[in-house]
Amino acid sequence: MTEFLPLIGFVFFGLFSPGPNVILLTTSGARFGFRRTLPHILGVAVGVGITAGVTGFGIGALLQVQPTLTLVLKIAAAAWILWMAFNLWRADPATSKERDRPFTFIEAVLFQWVNPKVWAVALSAMAYVPALPPSGQATTLAATFSGLNLGVCLFWTTAGALLSYLLTNPRAWRVFMRVMALALGVFSLLVFL
Repeated sequence: MTEFLPLIGFVFFGLFSPGPNVILLTTSGARFGFRRTLPHILGVAVGVGITAGVTGFGIGALLQVQPTLTLVLKIAAAAWILWMAFNLWRADPATSKERDRPFTFIEAVLFQWVNPKVWAVALSAMAYVPALPPSGQATTLAATFSGLNLGVCLFWTTAGALLSYLLTNPRAWRVFMRVMALALGVFSLLVFL
């Protein structure tokens, strides 16, 4: 079991630190509450596990040797993150419309395929996986990422839900949403570094 501790530590700190999922879940917890954000939480945990698992089967290595495929993934990631940042910037939770809603389970799963932070952590985590056959590496990565990320998602969504108690007026909401939008915008640029 001790051979997995470096992997567990690396993955935990990699996923816990701010990134697109942390920003989106904190914002969703604040805007929609914990209960309505549950499908988003579960989708992130499952999607991160799938993304990490496929790196164990060699997709990560394929991305490293195929610069065109990597560039396409980066452009898709930056575009999607910028679109989400734009929507957060424009959002007005104080007068939210009925069409405002948190991510669905499927949307959260699919977002992990273009989430640059998840790919970076998953590719880097390969260095901490004990020597196992590809199926063992994939299973180890998927279970580690999903299990740890579920706890991370629960923490940040709860933090957002609690933060909503401080956002007592439209100006506070606007500042919060714009700070979160700017943070997402920065991550869209970091995709290309």
